[in-house]
Amino acid sequence: MHLNNNLLKLHFTVFIWGFTAVLGQLISKSALILVWYRLLIACIALFLFLRASKTPIRVDWKSGLKFIGIGVLVALHWVLFYHSIKVSKISVTLVALSSITLFTGILDPLFNRRKIFWLDILVGLFIMSGIVLIFKFESQYSLGTILGLGAAFLASLFTIFNSWEAKKNNTVMISFYELAGGFVFLSLYLFFHHDINLANLKLDRSDLVYLMILGIICTAFAYVMAFTVMRTLSPFTVNLITSLEPVYGILLAFLIFGKSETLKPGFYIGGFIILASVLLHPLLKNRLKEKEINKPVEMETL
Repeated sequence: MHLNNNLLKLHFTVFIWGFTAVLGQLISKSALILVWYRLLIACIALFLFLRASKTPIRVDWKSGLKFIGIGVLVALHWVLFYHSIKVSKISVTLVALSSITLFTGILDPLFNRRKIFWLDILVGLFIMSGIVLIFKFESQYSLGTILGLGAAFLASLFTIFNSWEAKKNNTVMISFYELAGGFVFLSLYLFFHHDINLANLKLDRSDLVYLMILGIICTAFAYVMAFTVMRTLSPFTVNLITSLEPVYGILLAFLIFGKSETLKPGFYIGGFIILASVLLHPLLKNRLKEKEINKPVEMETL
């Protein structure tokens, strides 16, 4: 019963993550200002959570620099993600973001010094074929697709780096420092480019409500929820359910925006190839690992 509850919680968390794309479309602010507010609100919420739970937040300077560096990647990932939505469509962005499986299959072995698994390459080729189809049939959204691919690349990088740090530190504390680092980085960028002023930062009521939902529920709450349930679920289950994020996001986009999210048939063929590859990848990988484990050991002949 406890396991089923955690599965439902993880599905709910992934559903919330899928909703962030919809919020990006609803919020009128530019991608930079949107992410700046998201980081600010999430940092405050996580800080209050850490204080309420009496979690120590002091870290040595080396770890702090690592967290800040990862936070810069997170901030840049979100900027590319929301800019992609602003210049294209939610469906285009989320399908492009699904290519994180392709990038992780290549980057993870490089950073962890192990051989690239042949299945990762095969799935990567299918994902690339789907991306080519999207470029061909929806060329007017090429910029959005490229930005989505860039967001996927950065997401793959900070996921790999976070997997190292999560083994040694409190995950909520890591999230706070990362988001704080991303916030400081974006603040400096906006300051030196003279983009921080009252006109840019002024929010109407709807933007304020959407940003509060994005920062508190979709970021701080979702982070805490995800890290909590991931401790009791297998990596396979987590990866499989997390891969549903673009599916949830695309369905929500169609429900909320309707015909404005409609694209050419070629996009859906390419999108289907990508999403099917992403969803089948963990299933096939887990099946192959099980076969490898259950393979009978041959006795050496003397």
